[in-house]
Amino acid sequence: MALISLEDLDGLDEEQLDDNITDNPEPMDGEEAEQLMNHWQAVASTHHVSVPPEMRGPIQEMTRNNQQRENVPSTLMSRHEKMGEVLYEERLYPAGHWASVSYGADLYEQSISMSFMKLMRFICRENSKGVYLGMVLPVVSYLSIMEDGNTFEKLVETSIFLPAAFQSCPPQPCDSDIVITYRQPIRVVARTFFGTTTEETVSRQIHQLWEIVGLSDDLYRNRYAVAVYENPGVPRRRNEIWFIRRDL
Repeated sequence: MALISLEDLDGLDEEQLDDNITDNPEPMDGEEAEQLMNHWQAVASTHHVSVPPEMRGPIQEMTRNNQQRENVPSTLMSRHEKMGEVLYEERLYPAGHWASVSYGADLYEQSISMSFMKLMRFICRENSKGVYLGMVLPVVSYLSIMEDGNTFEKLVETSIFLPAAFQSCPPQPCDSDIVITYRQPIRVVARTFFGTTTEETVSRQIHQLWEIVGLSDDLYRNRYAVAVYENPGVPRRRNEIWFIRRDL
C-alpha cells in the first residue's frame, strides 16, 4: 500500500482546515483529528495512494509542529540567468548526517511515498531519543536511470537532513529500514520546477535541464535527485531537479 509523501505533509490551508488545528499544541479532539485525516485521504486519492490508520498520530504531530522547520544549509556557487529568468543555480551542500530509506515500487512516486512514511514516523518520536525531531527541507530523493537514458531504476533513496540540534549525536531509528549516514559534501546544478513529482514530470525536467546546460562529463548522467520544498496545498508547489557534479 502506497502512502503520501512530504509533498502532502502540510497540505493544510486556511480554506481547507481550521486555524486552531495547526496552531493549537494540545492534542486534537475527535472531530479535529477526523477532519485532518479526511484531508490527508483526499490528498492521497489524487496520488492514487491511501493513508493507513496508524499514520494518524504522526500526521497530527507534524501538523501541530508545522512551523518548526529548518533548511538544509548550502552555499550558492553561481546563478545562471537569461532575460531575467533563473535557468539554474549551482550550490554546495555541506557534509552531515542524513536519514534515508531505499524503496523500489512500480512507480517513482510510490517509492518516495513509502519511504517518506517511514521517515515521518522516525521524525515523530519513533527514534532512540523518543522526541519529535523536526523537519529539514528539502526532502531529497535520489534516482538512477538505466542505460537507455529514459527508464527509471525501481530503487529510489529518499533522505532527510537531520536538524542542527541532532547533527553531533544523531538519534537512532526504531525502523531497521532507516539508515543514518554521514555524507560528504555534494555540489549540484539545481533547476526549479513547479507542480507534481511523478516519473513523467521528473523525466521531462531532466531532459529540459540537459538541453540548458549541455552535455558535460563533469555531471553524472545516470544519477539525479529531486528536492521537494512544498505541499499540494500550494497550486504550483516548488521542487528542484538536481544534477550532481562528480567533483566539488
